[in-house]
Amino acid sequence: MPVSKIVTARSLTAAALAAGALVGAVTLPASAADSRPHRPHVKISDVQYDAPGRDDNSNRSLNKEWVEITNRSRHGVNLDGWTLADEDGRTYTFRHYRLDGRATVRVRTGEGRDSRSDLFQDRRREFWDNRSDTVTLRNDRGRFVDDFSWGDRDRGHHHRGGDHRGDHRGDRR
Repeated sequence: MPVSKIVTARSLTAAALAAGALVGAVTLPASAADSRPHRPHVKISDVQYDAPGRDDNSNRSLNKEWVEITNRSRHGVNLDGWTLADEDGRTYTFRHYRLDGRATVRVRTGEGRDSRSDLFQDRRREFWDNRSDTVTLRNDRGRFVDDFSWGDRDRGHHHRGGDHRGDHRGDRR
């Protein structure tokens, strides 16, 4: 093989390796950013733990008791397997539901037809204690996301899970 072809082959190989390294270096930060775990901004945004009017366990009364979950990010979040639980360990599990970005869903206690904005636990009795309770939101891996408490023992509402400025939880509507 003539020397000129060997030099050319070596030059081409070196150029190809250099170009590959350059492309890898340029795309690495973008792919690293993509692989960074996306932290959803899903919060308990409002709670109506004491249905207005008479608590008679009618479906109408039960559906006036609810918890709102808001996704504050612009990315949708798959809530399949996420849970809402009370202090007694009673749990509602989200099934086949995706919360769009910058959207809110109300999880009502009674029976009804699920929609984008309302989900129903299909219970026939009250879920949240009117005097004192804590609702805890966990993701599909059982990790704490947010909570909201009310009652006599802590003299009011509080959250552990983040910034809730501007929210109006527990309002009588």
